[in-house]
Amino acid sequence: MKKLQLILLVALTIGFVTKNFAQHTSYKIKNGFSLGGGLTQFDIITDNFDTKKGDGWIANMTATVDIPQKWFNVSYGMQLSENTISTTGFDLASTLAAQDVEYKIFTAQVQFLWHAKPFRTSHFTIDFGPMLQYNSDLELSDDQQEDFILADFDTVRASAVKDLNNFNVNGTIGATLGMGFFKVRAQYIYGFTNILGALNDSDFNQTLGRDFKGHQSMFAFTGMITF
Repeated sequence: MKKLQLILLVALTIGFVTKNFAQHTSYKIKNGFSLGGGLTQFDIITDNFDTKKGDGWIANMTATVDIPQKWFNVSYGMQLSENTISTTGFDLASTLAAQDVEYKIFTAQVQFLWHAKPFRTSHFTIDFGPMLQYNSDLELSDDQQEDFILADFDTVRASAVKDLNNFNVNGTIGATLGMGFFKVRAQYIYGFTNILGALNDSDFNQTLGRDFKGHQSMFAFTGMITF
């Protein structure tokens, strides 16, 4: 329910943005709105256990302020994505062969970006800026793997590794290319905060006593339609 309320709040806020033109000194400032979607590749950079990158999807809504006579534009918006990440586990009930244990994670990101125009045109921009992120805990993609033992912890079940810091601060850099109503964007997102910090207080870590540290790493490739 909290996830739904957050999504609706941000979506309604952005939904009030409409296309308009405002005269400022000798040039026009153009406000636009875009919708987009694409694919992601997600990972958590950590020394605590061996992770494998997973694929996912992303959808975004963005309001852009296009300033023709400046070297940059600015935008703000929201991104929603569902991603996967996996590690190695064993099903002791049937076989000792190693298998991939896959988790799902949902993220909602509010971002403010600067779009540098190296060629003095909005057809190609270099994008960078901060993000505030809400993310879910880890959820197993396959419930039948709940009792798998994770290779990096010896006695820890896959279902026990789930707690994450739910609010994180990220930075992003990327590039946007296109003209007219359609653009494509490649974006790299890095988490500045410790997304694995909540695992330090988990029940299984009371005996292991490990110091969990990890930072989100995500690539996003999206196509956007501008209004």
